[in-house]
Amino acid sequence: MTNKPFSQASENNKKPILNLLTSLFASNKHVLEIGSGTGQHAVFFAEHLTHLTWQTSDLPINHSGINQWLDESALANIEKPIIVDLNENWPIPNKALPIDALFTANTLHIISWPLVVKFFEGIAHNLSEGAHICIYGPFKYKGKFTSESNESFDLWLKERDKNSGIRNIEDILILANSANLNLINDHVMPANNQLLCFRKQTSNK
Repeated sequence: MTNKPFSQASENNKKPILNLLTSLFASNKHVLEIGSGTGQHAVFFAEHLTHLTWQTSDLPINHSGINQWLDESALANIEKPIIVDLNENWPIPNKALPIDALFTANTLHIISWPLVVKFFEGIAHNLSEGAHICIYGPFKYKGKFTSESNESFDLWLKERDKNSGIRNIEDILILANSANLNLINDHVMPANNQLLCFRKQTSNK
C-alpha cells in the first residue's frame, strides 16, 4: 500500500473551512478547486457537501497523490484532477455542468505575483455572474502582518522563493474588483488565516 501525501495544515483547517462553505456553497452545484495539493480538502469537502460536484485541479506533478486520496474515498461527487496552469487558458471540465463556484487554499502566497494576476483573470474569463469564490490563506492589512508568526512565515517564503510572500489584502481586492468580484465577507480563521468570500457580479464594461 502506497503512502498518500499528507498536509497537517489541511487536516487542521478543514473543519473550520467546511463550517463556512456549508452555507456559502449551499446553492452551488459545481466547484473548481485551484491547487488541490494533496487532495485532502477535496475529499473532506466532497464527503460533507454531497450536493456538489467537486472538481480537483493542479499541476501534473501532484495528480498522483490527489488520485490516491480520491481512489480511497470512492466518492461519486468528486472528479479526477485536471491540469490548471495559471499561465494558460483554463480547461472546461464539463460543459453540461458549468463551474459556479471556486475554492483555493494556501495558494496566493506561494505563487508569484504575475500568477496571482493571472488567477483573477482566469476567474473573470471562466466564471459567470453569481458564482461564489472562496480564497483561504494569510494576508497583510495596510501593509502589516496579522501576527508575528505570519511575518516569520513571510520571511521563510521569500528565502525559499523571492517571488512568493503574503499578499496585501488591498492589492487582492483591486484584482478582485477587476474580475467583477464583490467581497461578501472576510472571515477570520484559525492560525492567523482568512477566508475571503466573493460573488461574481455583472460586468460594468
